[in-house]
Amino acid sequence: MNRKHKKLFFGLAAAVLLIMVTSPSAFAADFIASEGAPYAKALVAIGAMIGAGIAIGFGAIGAGIGIGHAGNGACSAVGRNPGVQGKILVTMLVGMAMAEAVAIYALVVSLVLLFANPFTRLFFG
Repeated sequence: MNRKHKKLFFGLAAAVLLIMVTSPSAFAADFIASEGAPYAKALVAIGAMIGAGIAIGFGAIGAGIGIGHAGNGACSAVGRNPGVQGKILVTMLVGMAMAEAVAIYALVVSLVLLFANPFTRLFFG
């Protein structure tokens, strides 16, 4: 990777990190103003929003990498032996479904953090 690509990559990573950190704060500001909640409750809400974003982000990245590897392996195998395309297709689809399950689990975790946060009771009774 040359210097230009590294600079572009790190700039993009910094922008994504900035958006991840500032957007939950903006949503929590509306939460504080609307309900008059204490700041500790808002901090828990901000933490839950950041945690949900990280969970779904890593889950989607992992699923994307897994699906890419499955597709790559299937294309290589069909290229080497086109006669077994049907068996390879079935195996590839099962592998892709397993990889996609990781993204669905990450979605469930992020929804639990946002709407049924178990840590709220620890802080607020």
